Amino acid sequence: MDFDRNEITQLTVEYGGQWGINHTRRLLELIRLIGEGLDYNGEAVWIAAHLHDWGAYVPWAEKGVEHALRSRQVADDFLTQRSYPAALKARVLECIEFHHTGGEQRSLEATLLREADILDFLGVVGVLRDFSKNARDLRKAYSITQGRRANLPGQLRLEKAKAIADQRVREMDELFRQFESCSFGFF
Repeated sequence: MDFDRNEITQLTVEYGGQWGINHTRRLLELIRLIGEGLDYNGEAVWIAAHLHDWGAYVPWAEKGVEHALRSRQVADDFLTQRSYPAALKARVLECIEFHHTGGEQRSLEATLLREADILDFLGVVGVLRDFSKNARDLRKAYSITQGRRANLPGQLRLEKAKAIADQRVREMDELFRQFESCSFGFF
C-alpha cells in the first residue's frame, strides 16, 4: 500500500508544530543509526514515529490519559479511516502504545522507536529539551535531566543504542560540569 507521507508529515507539523516534526526527524535519524543492518518494517516505523505523540497535542490530548495510549487511539482512528492494511496498522499501533514502555516481547519496530525516543532525552538535545520546558525553574530542569541521565541508559537493549547513549551521557556530564561551574551552584 502506498501511504501519503505528505499528509502525515503535514498533520504532524499542524498538531505538534516545529517541535513535533523535529522530534520525529531526530527519531527517524536515530532509528536509521541503531537499526542499521537489522531487518525491520521501515514503513511501520516511519508512520509510528510521526504519529506516536499525536495524543499529546491539541486537539487530541485528554487530561488524565497517558499520551502514548491517547496517541494509539488517535492513530487507530486515523489509520482505520484511511484503510491501512491490518498487519501494518497493528505494528504501528504497537510501536505507538509502547514507545515509553518496553518489554522483551515487543517487535523490533517497537523497540527501535522506544530506544530512539529514549536517546532523544539524552545528550545535549535532551538537556536543552528539559531546560526549555522549565526555563524559570533551573533546579527542576537540572533534577529532571539528572534523573534521565541516571535511569534511561539502563533501559536500552540494542547495542548500537547503548553506544550512542554512552556518548550522550558523556556529553551530559560535561555540560552539567560546565553548568555547575559557571552558575556557582546558584540555579
